[in-house]
Amino acid sequence: MVSADWVKRLRIKKRQAGVYQYQKDCRYFAQIADSLKKAGADELSELGAEDVRPEFSGIHFRADKSTLYRVNYQTRLLSRCLAPLISYVCHDTDTLYQKAKQIEWEDFFGKGNTFAVSGYVSDSVISHSKYAALRLKDAVADYFKEKTGQRPDVSVRNPDILLNLHIRHDKAVISIDTSGGALHRRGYREETVSAPMQETVAAAIIRFSEWDGSAPLYDPLCGSGTLLCEALMRYCNIPSGVFRNRFGFECLPDFDGALWQQVKKEADGHIRELPKGLIAGSDVSAEAVSAARTNLMGLHYGKNVSVERADFRKLPDLEDHVIVTNPPYGIRMGGDENLDVFYKNFGDFLKQKCKGSAAFVYFGEREYINKIGLKASWKKPIEVGGLDGRLVKYEMY
Repeated sequence: MVSADWVKRLRIKKRQAGVYQYQKDCRYFAQIADSLKKAGADELSELGAEDVRPEFSGIHFRADKSTLYRVNYQTRLLSRCLAPLISYVCHDTDTLYQKAKQIEWEDFFGKGNTFAVSGYVSDSVISHSKYAALRLKDAVADYFKEKTGQRPDVSVRNPDILLNLHIRHDKAVISIDTSGGALHRRGYREETVSAPMQETVAAAIIRFSEWDGSAPLYDPLCGSGTLLCEALMRYCNIPSGVFRNRFGFECLPDFDGALWQQVKKEADGHIRELPKGLIAGSDVSAEAVSAARTNLMGLHYGKNVSVERADFRKLPDLEDHVIVTNPPYGIRMGGDENLDVFYKNFGDFLKQKCKGSAAFVYFGEREYINKIGLKASWKKPIEVGGLDGRLVKYEMY
């Protein structure tokens, strides 16, 4: 009779040998908005990733374990990081099912773990993404049914394990989401107003502004404060994943808990204090001001950020500042017919009250760029969440 200890030792030895694709080549795949790929590749290199290659729908990169943990914990731009398990030629869903069923899923699943599957198919014989994802889900469920007599539960909202299926040109790649869910969900957003800005977009705007704390930063249309929160996190070196309870990489068979704690401790050790007055904002809406204050108070040094209720037209001069903002547009204003007047007034505000300042204005709808009445220094596309937006820089001399 084979002892349980022997089986356990054999499994540990097998895992150490590296039977899965990511273990063999140390290569991972980062999902990111297409317009942020270049910035995302730069950020990955800054975090220690190597052989960084932006490609179709994301970025391939190589990383050791500590770098993988660091990327997930500190990235401000990536949506998620995937660890490929297997890849194979796949012309039909039966092949998809059979190959998926050969994976020893107990390497990733613990007792009572829930899971979910996301799928994307393009330029392949298999043409239905949802059906392909369903076949992968069935393979995992049937695997456990045959092994243990029980199927693991599916949890769409908050799965313990998130699997990803990508089929392109009839090549299937099955991966595990090492992030454990979308990384833009930082955890500080407790209150919102209509159409809040996605955190990764706000982080990109702060990055593109190249703000380093040498001049005060101000958002005169702050909404629920996402730009202010991301500016604070960047200046203070607060890891973007500081509030996450768990990451997907913790379910990998070669997860190193001690190394993860070391990476986390090192990152947390670089957090620095925010001087009062360096970051501030305002909004005409009392509801928005309340939401922004609440969200900021959940962050380290959030109390050092001042948010006041004020109409931007009545603000005092903001000379020699960095202005970052996301003005209202059709979606956020419900199609307000006075938006043309609003943008003209906002352009006048920048021209008259922000002398010596640089303004970085994100237009969720490009048509309003021409309404502001200012000459742009540059424009960058940021297309996220169905918006064909532009970040525009204005310099007020």
